[in-house]
This record gives sequence, C-alpha cells and structure tokens, in this order.
Amino acid sequence: MTSPNTAAKRSLAQRISGERIVLALAAPVLAVVLSIVICSVLLATSGKNPFDAWNVMLTYAGKSDGQVGILNRSTTYYLAAAAAAFGFRMNLFNIGVEGQYKVAALFAAFVGAKVDLPAIIQIPLLLVTAMLVGGLYASIAGLLKVYRGVSEVISTIMLNSISIAVVGLLLVPGIFAPKTSATSNSIQTDPISQSSHFFTLETAGGPLWGFIFIAALVGVVFQFALTRTRFGFDLRATGRSESAATASGVNVKRMVIISMAVSGAIAGLIGMPELVQNSFYYGQSFQPGLGFLGISIALLGRNSPIGMAFAALLFAFLDTTGSQLPLQGGFPFEIVDVMKGTIVICVVVAYELVRRYGLKRQQQKVGAQLAAQLAAQLAATEKKEVSA
Repeated sequence: MTSPNTAAKRSLAQRISGERIVLALAAPVLAVVLSIVICSVLLATSGKNPFDAWNVMLTYAGKSDGQVGILNRSTTYYLAAAAAAFGFRMNLFNIGVEGQYKVAALFAAFVGAKVDLPAIIQIPLLLVTAMLVGGLYASIAGLLKVYRGVSEVISTIMLNSISIAVVGLLLVPGIFAPKTSATSNSIQTDPISQSSHFFTLETAGGPLWGFIFIAALVGVVFQFALTRTRFGFDLRATGRSESAATASGVNVKRMVIISMAVSGAIAGLIGMPELVQNSFYYGQSFQPGLGFLGISIALLGRNSPIGMAFAALLFAFLDTTGSQLPLQGGFPFEIVDVMKGTIVICVVVAYELVRRYGLKRQQQKVGAQLAAQLAAQLAATEKKEVSA
C-alpha cells in the first residue's frame, strides 16, 4: 500500500516534470509570438495589412506544393542545425559550418561526376566523401584549439573565408570544372552521374526528397549517441566542466578534436540534398548561408533533436511561404528575413526570462518542501512529548 508521503512525492515529481515541459516550450513559443508582433507592427508601419500577409503564407502552407516545399527545405535546415548543435553540446562554437559544407559538397560533386557505380555503392560513396571532407576541414579548428590554444570561434570564422578561396581555386576549368563550360555565365562541375541521384517520393504537391529519411536518421543517431553512449556522457561532461571531466579520466583534448570532426562530418551532409536531389552539380551560387541559418535553428531548438525539427519546419515555413509575398499583394520578401532575425533575438530574451522564472519557481518549491518537512518534524516531536 502506498504511503501518503510516497504519493505526495510522486505528485510533486509529476508537477515538476510537467512544469519543466511547459517552461521548455514557453521560451520558443514566446520568441515566435514576439517576432510575429514586431513584424506585424513593421508591416502596418509600411502601409501593408499584416493580416493579409499572414493569410497569404498560411494559405500557401495549406496547399500540397507548399507542404512539400516546406519539408524539402526543412531537410537541409535540420542537417545544418544538427551540425551546429553537436558542437554546442560540447560547448564548442563551430561557426565554420558554412565553409565546411561548401567544400564538402564541391568534392562530393566532383566524385559524383567522375565515378559512375551502381546506386547502392555510388550514393554511400558520395555521402562518405562529403562527411570525410567536412570532418577533416572542421578538425583543423580542433587541432588549433588543442595544440595552439586558438579559439574555435576565430579559427572557424577564418576557415569560412579560406573555404571561399579553396572553392574559387578548385572550381575552375580544367580542375573541378570542365574545360569547356556548358554555360558561359557561370562555372560549375559536370553533372553527377544518374546513379548518384537520390530517390524521391512522388506526391500531389511534387517530388518529396527522400533525403528527409537521412535527416531523420541523423537526429536519431544524434540523440542516441548523446544519451545512451559513453562518448555522449564524456562529451556532455566535458562541455559542462573540463576540469571535472579530466578528473574522471576523460581525455579532453581528444574529445575536442573528435567533436569538431563529427560536427564537420554532419556539416558535410548539408549540401547533399540539393546536390543529389535538385541541381545535380556544384556551381558558384550553390546554396549560400545555410551554416549561419543552422546556428539560428539550433539555438531556437535548444540543441535538442526534436526541438530542432520543429525549428527547422518553422524556418522552412517562413522561407517557402514568404516567397509568395511579393507575388500576392506586393509584400516585401525582406519581412521574412526580419522575422527570422527577430526570432533569434527574441529567443535569447525569452530563454533568459523563462530561466529566471524557473529558478524562482524552483526556489519557492524547495522552500515549501523544507517548510513542510520542518512542520512534520515539529508535529512528530509534539506527538512524542504528549504521549510521554
């Protein structure tokens, strides 16, 4: 039979668990609401009806082609967020995701154009190539941090600039681009072989990229590795306190290098959906800005695989439906960039507000629990004195 104290403890634990879930959801929801309010005010100030803009976006999201477009974009966005979040969980700020995926996609495109094997071998070859190149490029920052004490923020930012030079050096006729370019206005690699094309799912709204399953697999492996393996424990322990991790036998230097390499390997996959499902070549205008967008999505999703999935869907919704704003009603497309920027700013403010509220609630609960225990002890003491 359950005692009253045990039942009370279970009830308290359930309330605390429920409040933790509410607090975890409160920050991103508050950030989105604040962003909507700010963007609505900006639209109204510019003479546009904000309700018409939201109606255009929601209407397009309800159509099948809009939904497919959102899912396809969110696939790429989720991979970008996962690459950034892996470093964040280690307390490493991998700002170089942008450069890592560009270099990785270039080498994968080159291999895909030069090698034509059966699809069951060709596609894994391209994925492994992209992950290896991205991981090796990111590990440069890890090595600099471990052996020279260079901040990964500075080194990865500089490596982003270097990646532009690397791409410009290799993507020229006679090296990674054909000697006689098919187009006169841009330089690009040869198209990848037919066996390099990833499968798509034909839907009423158009082809749904099969790479969405790879993104989902990355999320599952991400969560499993962090919560169910010794490596994940060492990574989280090192991220919280390097001295404590060292005292428990963790090789911090090795963890830094491995974490940067894994983050870069995930970054190597970011450009693959576009390469093997849409453009089928690497050109000078190959999907810019995904690395920095991934950082924003990771922050909004609190570096959680599930949270990042919702954040990726939100940003994909804004970009996909926002493309309809100039076409229907003459709304400025820049309002989408403003909304994404305000979400990032608001999420920092919202997390801090929620953190302070949660800390206050926790202090109140601890005080109430201690008061209840003290009252119970006093009652027990009085009962003994009376009985004596």
